[in-house]
Amino acid sequence: MPADVTRLELRLRRRSAVGYAAGLALYTLVVVALYPSFKSSTALDSLSGSTAAALFGVTGRLTSPGGWLNGNIYSNFFPLIMLLLTIGYGAACLAGQAEDGTLALMAALPVRRRAIVFQKAWAMALQALLLAAAVTVCVLAGRGFQLAIGPGDAVATAAAVTLMGLDFGLLTMAAGAATGRRGTALGIGASLAAASYLLSTLATTIAGIRPGRYLSLFYWSVGNDQISKGVTIADFAVLTVAGLCALIAAVAAFRRADLN
Repeated sequence: MPADVTRLELRLRRRSAVGYAAGLALYTLVVVALYPSFKSSTALDSLSGSTAAALFGVTGRLTSPGGWLNGNIYSNFFPLIMLLLTIGYGAACLAGQAEDGTLALMAALPVRRRAIVFQKAWAMALQALLLAAAVTVCVLAGRGFQLAIGPGDAVATAAAVTLMGLDFGLLTMAAGAATGRRGTALGIGASLAAASYLLSTLATTIAGIRPGRYLSLFYWSVGNDQISKGVTIADFAVLTVAGLCALIAAVAAFRRADLN
């Protein structure tokens, strides 16, 4: 049964995963279609650089293709929905199932606990990839609305957001395995994500915390205007290493978990 756990998880989560993807795809299409109406608005560009704009992750000119996508999708709504999906699943897949008693039954099967964590992580990744693919396809449709973004930049930035989502989702999974409580795991994952977001966005306007932006996974995924500048090898390296560390922590915590 090499992938039975993954198939079961996807079957249980298919409606929510499709719902997230469809909803964000619709929002993305609306943003893309509205760009021709705002691309000549000088008033929008005057918002850049303010603290209010920074809170929404807005950097650069909002009327440029990259600035429009960054300010309306990549710096806020796309990561937010991604995190709702991955953190929510990370809290439910171990701690949530432990609370309702189904995880003990799964652990009693002839499957190593490490394999259970790996398969649940793979189920999380597939859900995240569906969401990222939906957004990327809709963004690339923007070429029909004067929104010229290179396919490589769109795919790479979506991949970076996916990795960031998986990082926080796996951290939440590890917290759930360690505590056995879904609410606690959800609180830890959401708090870490919120702190990371604020550290990345406010660093653009508050000089005192600017050096700390390198501690934010948001900075390494979308906080450095990756949709316009491109995603670097360093970005992918940091996000990948963080995810691997979180996965190792989840495996270690689940091995020690008492499911009785």
